Amino acid sequence: MNLADLNKVAVAMVVPGKGILAADESSGTIKKRFDAIKVESTEDNRRDYREMLFRSKEAMSHYISGVILYDETICQNAKDGTPLVKLIEQAGSIPGIKVDEGTQGLPNCPGELVTVGLDKLAERLKNYYDRGARFAKWRAVIDIGQGTGGHRIPSMTAIRVNAHALARYAALCQAAQIVPIVEPEVLMDGDHDIDRCYEVTQRVLNKTFQELRVQRVALEGMILKPNMAVSGKKSAKQASVQEVAEKTIRLLKSCVPAAVPGIAFLSGGQSDEEATAHLNAMNAIGNLPWRLTFSYGRALQAAPQKAWSGKSENVAAGQRAFTHRAHMNALASTGRWTTDLEKKAA
Repeated sequence: MNLADLNKVAVAMVVPGKGILAADESSGTIKKRFDAIKVESTEDNRRDYREMLFRSKEAMSHYISGVILYDETICQNAKDGTPLVKLIEQAGSIPGIKVDEGTQGLPNCPGELVTVGLDKLAERLKNYYDRGARFAKWRAVIDIGQGTGGHRIPSMTAIRVNAHALARYAALCQAAQIVPIVEPEVLMDGDHDIDRCYEVTQRVLNKTFQELRVQRVALEGMILKPNMAVSGKKSAKQASVQEVAEKTIRLLKSCVPAAVPGIAFLSGGQSDEEATAHLNAMNAIGNLPWRLTFSYGRALQAAPQKAWSGKSENVAAGQRAFTHRAHMNALASTGRWTTDLEKKAA
């Protein structure tokens, strides 16, 4: 492991004014997104859609530091034969790859999940590195609520096994000279309030960093991708933008070592503008030990997907929509976004 090189990539991923595009939707997930815009989820259509994003010159060169790809995409070529990975590199962005293989039910913990994919991961990472990937992503899923057996979740069992898997993945990545994005996501589904989210996320982050230390993961060569402290979608009491910002920063300061170069938030089901406003408010607080940016999927892609709708004549409109959302979040990553700029640029 060359930690200096890993750190160089990690720092570039969270450079001020840029963030990460999560274009790593599984085949099932992107089918749902395409169904919503009445586009058939064929290999060619998926390729055309992602090529549209990667050829958005202004967005990719000015606002996107890295792109998380799916296994299918990292092997695909654009219509003119150029590998999609090369399009990303030519824009000055860093290619990455999702390496987890989804979730399965956790034995003896009804309603809870564990992320799988560690088997043969070392071999897969070598192949992805050879294809151009310089960072990877693994997502753990932690739910808040009542399990199917009526018990309160998450259990410490679910937190521990997912934190252990994240740490094993991160160690394997660094051994392969790939920067790991460590993503422990506490879901915002449910009717819990922001304080319950804070409490669970604190436990999850503390256990994750404990496991990272056990696995001897170099914190300087990784990126954290957490959820924000937010109210559940079904909560009767929705926290304000300022409360989300203040409690998320307090949470992170209590759990995340300063050695971590940066934190790239997931949007987790927030609306486009909510995700931007929350990120901006956190950066406006200032005096933080790590860089805060975005690693959004739906919050960057919902608008361009709708504008594109699978039609070649709509490519320019889709690229404008993508550039707008990337620009707004780039501003938020330095605390310079305002609702006036949002409306003016729309």
